[in-house]
Amino acid sequence: MKQRIITGVAAAALFIGLLYWGGYAYGLLIALMAVVGFHEYARLNHIAGPGSGRFVGYLAVLGIVIPFELMIPNFPVTHEQFLWCTMLILLTLTVFAKDRTNLRQAAIVLTGVVYIGYGFHYMIVTRLMPEDGLLWSLFIFGCIWLTDSGAYFSGMLLGRHHLAPQISPKKTVEGAIGGIFFAMLFAAIFALLTPDWITLGRALVLAAVIAVVGQIGDLIQSAYKRMQGVKDSGTILPGHGGILDRTDSWLIVFPAVHLLGFL
Repeated sequence: MKQRIITGVAAAALFIGLLYWGGYAYGLLIALMAVVGFHEYARLNHIAGPGSGRFVGYLAVLGIVIPFELMIPNFPVTHEQFLWCTMLILLTLTVFAKDRTNLRQAAIVLTGVVYIGYGFHYMIVTRLMPEDGLLWSLFIFGCIWLTDSGAYFSGMLLGRHHLAPQISPKKTVEGAIGGIFFAMLFAAIFALLTPDWITLGRALVLAAVIAVVGQIGDLIQSAYKRMQGVKDSGTILPGHGGILDRTDSWLIVFPAVHLLGFL
């Protein structure tokens, strides 16, 4: 427990500090987390060695995560073109390295590139928003973190009905509701402190969406790890598991709120 607390506090301080700083420092941290996250993903799926598509995946994740379209005016390659080229390379490997990879592995690598690449990509894009990028980042992360904490303590104190016993036996309906409540409470306080930035109604609706989507992201990762027969995706964070364990909600929430146009 002591190691878990120390690791959590140190990691949170570093992350929030670089989030506040922004720029290349934050972008570099997110890119590094994405590469480590894909490494965990590939390891879980036993994708390794030359010809497996693993190294294509590393490069593709970086190509998606780094927002070249925002950094370089008139950048000539779209994400759709980049993903198509990635798919073509992976499918080509199934022809010329067929003894080391197959269509199933190519599909798994491409899924990981989209899941991890776009998840971290939109974290950087949010911070780089010309207007209030820091505020939006703090609001979204705050809602995610309060959802996690609220769900944990609500479930521990009030939990009676299992939410998804086959996937995550410890999660309860009461915990899920508590997570939504605490996210909305955080959003209400945030809105009251920044009335010129976001309305109370918009903040509450957005917080509810983030809380629900974030918990779905958590369950997705839980289902995946259970299918692979592992408890954690990695060991890079002592007491907390791997990068994917800590960012399962983030990877779904950030693309989702952009898709919804931040409501």
